[in-house]
Amino acid sequence: MGSSDNKSVKNKTIKRKVIILTILIMILLAFSAFAYTNHQYEKARKESLRVIEENNGKQQGTENIDFKGDHDIADHIHILLIGVDSEGDGPARTDTIIVAQYQPKNGKVKLISLMRDSYVSIPGYRDNKINTAFFFGGPELLRQTIKENFDIDIHYFASIDFNGFERVVDIISPDGIEVDIERRMFYQDVTGNVYINFEPGIQRLDGKEALNYVRFRSDRENDFGRVRRQQEILSKLKDELLTFSGVTRLPTLLGAVEPYITTNIQNKHFLDYGRSFFLNPIDQVETLTIPTQGSYIDSRYSHAGAVLELDMEINKKAIHEFLELNTLDVQ
Repeated sequence: MGSSDNKSVKNKTIKRKVIILTILIMILLAFSAFAYTNHQYEKARKESLRVIEENNGKQQGTENIDFKGDHDIADHIHILLIGVDSEGDGPARTDTIIVAQYQPKNGKVKLISLMRDSYVSIPGYRDNKINTAFFFGGPELLRQTIKENFDIDIHYFASIDFNGFERVVDIISPDGIEVDIERRMFYQDVTGNVYINFEPGIQRLDGKEALNYVRFRSDRENDFGRVRRQQEILSKLKDELLTFSGVTRLPTLLGAVEPYITTNIQNKHFLDYGRSFFLNPIDQVETLTIPTQGSYIDSRYSHAGAVLELDMEINKKAIHEFLELNTLDVQ
């Protein structure tokens, strides 16, 4: 294979990872950035592979994925975004489940954060928390669960290991992300190791600190606070990446995050989505948290522990109205 063919393969790989990455940080970026040099991309990619090799070998991805992302370009697509904790020898776990909708023609992005403790029907299994579906059957079973409970068709998925999130923050914001911490946040494990110790006020968080910030749940807000902080940090990352200095870091960012990402997005759709983004740039990202306020009760089951028992009809209606499904499906 000649040098021009190698360069073509590299360029296609960059295009693939741009789509994946920009979905995960809540924005589809201009594909014109692809012309930037591959050097920083490859350098950062090799560094991430080295880090993964040092941390228990190859990255744990999601295997035996059955659902297909191969469909015609439509007025809207739904992408299942999964934050994965793959530490340890068991199946990967997730405490971040987001359904992202992209409307290429309208230049809209909408995000639905599904609370991990939502008690749902899981095909082939006993009712349980929604994140248990991922534990039992990966993204395919999670897709089926979302379809059965909320009647949303998922076209693609993209999962990223939390170590990749750290890398994203450190590369996009090398001086840290500025966060206004509302109240003291403190957590230590049973052995006395302190993982989180933030005082109220404006602070700059590096990647590791930002990850702890978005995953913290040891306060009165519990998972609702976690979801709110996730949306806050993702919005800040989006704003930072759209600056000139952020765009110049794009190749490094793509190379660093690529080893941490698993997806089923098909290559042949990348250019079409990229062209749509370029013609219809996104100004704002709309968000929704499920369950909605007043549409659930706290409950407990012996096999599942503490859960959120949803009024399914209220939440399903809220989702369909938010995603404009009735309107989009008739276009």
